Amino acid sequence: MTFAEEIKRIRQRSFLSQEAFAKEVNVSFSTVNRWETGKTRPNLMAMKSIKGYCEKNNVGFEQLEELWLSAEQEARE
Repeated sequence: MTFAEEIKRIRQRSFLSQEAFAKEVNVSFSTVNRWETGKTRPNLMAMKSIKGYCEKNNVGFEQLEELWLSAEQEARE
């Protein structure tokens, strides 16, 4: 599963639109759209917001975190 697919899965498991999820994690609708299409990935602050949302709503975050960390590692290499 890709990062884009995983972020979309988290949003859909919460039965939220991209706009509603964006409000929950304090980003714009277009930002969530770019994440889900694979154009961009969240920065550290956005990942903290997503993690907080997941913890508050009992949604698994581990897979998303692993994908984000591996992508960050690849970007440094």
